[in-house]
Amino acid sequence: MAKSALLKSSIGKKYWMALTGLFLCVFLVGHLAGNLQLIFGTDLQFNQYAYFMTSNPAVKILSYLTYFSILFHAVDGIMLTIQNKKARPIGYVKNNAASNSTWQSRNMAVLGTLLLVFIATHMTNFWAKMHFSDMPLQQQTVSQAVPMTDQKIDLIVYNTTTGSFIAQQQVESGEFEIRNNKEFYIKGTDVKFAEGYKDLYKITIEFFKDPTYGLLFTIFYVFSMVVLAFHLMHGFASAFQSLGANNPKYNGLINGLGKLFAIIIPLLFAIIPIYIHFIK
Repeated sequence: MAKSALLKSSIGKKYWMALTGLFLCVFLVGHLAGNLQLIFGTDLQFNQYAYFMTSNPAVKILSYLTYFSILFHAVDGIMLTIQNKKARPIGYVKNNAASNSTWQSRNMAVLGTLLLVFIATHMTNFWAKMHFSDMPLQQQTVSQAVPMTDQKIDLIVYNTTTGSFIAQQQVESGEFEIRNNKEFYIKGTDVKFAEGYKDLYKITIEFFKDPTYGLLFTIFYVFSMVVLAFHLMHGFASAFQSLGANNPKYNGLINGLGKLFAIIIPLLFAIIPIYIHFIK
């Protein structure tokens, strides 16, 4: 098939929809594994995960590939929908769609649009703040022994990527200064001492526990995961079919795995804001 056909034909569009869709399924698994630390991990572990995702060169490349896949998947889906409608401008005289296809397969465009709205708001509230806002740095309270005594004092310290601590008092007294929202420099010099963790954990917890809008944010997130479940319910198996993996021997297994994936992954994502808002 010519390169132009791969991009312009209906078959080509389905092929790329399948590839980008399956890649995004892999992304969902990795993203879920990191986000579950909001329940099973500590604030430091989650912030270390966020730091790794935004600083590791290989992960950055995968991130750009993910952004491209989301946009390409969305645009390709819109073009495929338009192309299918143009191919059949006049509907059948008798159309019993419900008996020939599932509800989610007939509404993939609507489901995809709702997911785009969710992705846009999700990136605005978390991704953009992580990259561009003056986000607070990870802190914790540690006990330090007072020399020549049996006493201990509590100090508020910044965690750093080197595993060391910098006391908040050292910044307030002018021994260190914070630059670029996360880097600790010795005051008055260009000597970088360490780098702190942006406290995405705190931002996330406060977002879903917000006294005014926290419940609304939680409901919107859960609703979006229901939409994702329906989208995956059709998209997972359809992707394998588009790639030619349509064999009576394996169709049952693929459909079964697709349904499990479409239920378990969105469900675990949905549990996170519910846990934060009502339990944490």
